[in-house]
Amino acid sequence: MSKTYAGARLRRLREERGISQAQLARMLEISPSYLNQMEHDSRPLTVPVLLRLTETFGVDPGFFAERDNARAVADLREALADDLTAGRVSPADLSELVQRLPAVAAVLLDLGRRNAALAERFAEAAEGRGGPAGPGAGPRPPHEEIREFFYRRQNYLHETDLAAGRLAAEIGVRPGAVLAALSGRLTERHRVQLSAGADSLHRYDPARRTLHLSARLRPGQQAFRMATQLALLEHGAALSALASEDFEEGSAAWSLARIGIANYFAAALILPYEPFHAAAEAARYDIELLTDHFGLGYETICHRLSTLQRPRHRGVPFSFVRVDRAGNMSKRQSATGFHFSRAGGTCPLWNVYEAFASPGRIHVQIAAMPDGQRFLWTARTVTRHRGGWSEPGKTFAIGLGCEIRHAARLVYSDGLDLDNSAAATPIGMGCRICERLECPQRAAPPLGRPLAIDEHRSTFVPYPVAVPPAVPPQR
Repeated sequence: MSKTYAGARLRRLREERGISQAQLARMLEISPSYLNQMEHDSRPLTVPVLLRLTETFGVDPGFFAERDNARAVADLREALADDLTAGRVSPADLSELVQRLPAVAAVLLDLGRRNAALAERFAEAAEGRGGPAGPGAGPRPPHEEIREFFYRRQNYLHETDLAAGRLAAEIGVRPGAVLAALSGRLTERHRVQLSAGADSLHRYDPARRTLHLSARLRPGQQAFRMATQLALLEHGAALSALASEDFEEGSAAWSLARIGIANYFAAALILPYEPFHAAAEAARYDIELLTDHFGLGYETICHRLSTLQRPRHRGVPFSFVRVDRAGNMSKRQSATGFHFSRAGGTCPLWNVYEAFASPGRIHVQIAAMPDGQRFLWTARTVTRHRGGWSEPGKTFAIGLGCEIRHAARLVYSDGLDLDNSAAATPIGMGCRICERLECPQRAAPPLGRPLAIDEHRSTFVPYPVAVPPAVPPQR
């Protein structure tokens, strides 16, 4: 069994609770010197000490696990790509920083992203693309801020999920009775009337206390919008407080965060955690079986599967992504170490793009990242139409992936050789920052690497990289 070193997290938890080393040592029934050695990673956390820590602080044992480091390291590798290329830091340095000083790593990551944003704004100014108030004067788009809001929380909002579960139990939400339970609550508790034939998917009129729903919505879509309205009516103050943790009240990002949290509440209300988790485990995460059982859409089921991270009752930690044919990523959430690039673009070898070639069929792929991590990915398209023949629709690929160590829990792993690393498809985080220099599918030169330009030679690789001259041995 691998040893657990979590000195930085242990020290920070102790300091946040205002407990001295001597006090905590007495509580754990160990010597202060032993505790000091654990906080400085000179000694690992033993199982008895780990159990006492979870009891003392009321945290899940996973709090001290290293499972989240891969994503943080990948974020730093992207933010500090130029420094890695120049040799000022090494991947090992970043791994050690994330492990030993996670707070410092987070600050460094934020500074790296700010630097990248400033560089982009200067580039806009040089190209004459700056607005009247100056190039890139505004902050990042609010929708991007909301994706980061959920990404930082690993797509799980504990208190929101618990509140939705309590409400589901109170009003009797269960498969086949969701619409009746939601409409009854809206009518009896809030005197809200339902009306069909809205000019948009839904519209709430607070003055007349009427929720207008489009006649084109399927039952599951109706339930989701009714549940969202219940979240706003019954838990508006809690939604506002959570949004205010990251955004200024009244800002566009704050308003979008409230909507995003309300949508999370809605999913947790129509798919309560305990029964949904039990059904997912029993079905071995067969998405199509779950859509039939709960009567909801493929995307809704996938999104809920990506949120099953309740302490002491976790499901498979998934990454969830929604992309269009052009590679635009409109949703991305992760409870795993999988890294979504913020530098633009994703990998064309990823099976989410293969899904467009066979609409409606689930595609399965074992994918390997440049750092050796492997993931099992499922991908399938979903299509939405507004109605008539001539009206345009929209098609997305929905991807759901987990680390290979969890793959055996999924029905999609049957018949796959999960132990053979050579069977995995090598993918990357986007061509600009991908380390796979020999990839023939590369669409952009690698960031910070000089190209080998030779008019007398061509290669199968689109952007061959110059090999640095060998350093002669010193005498």
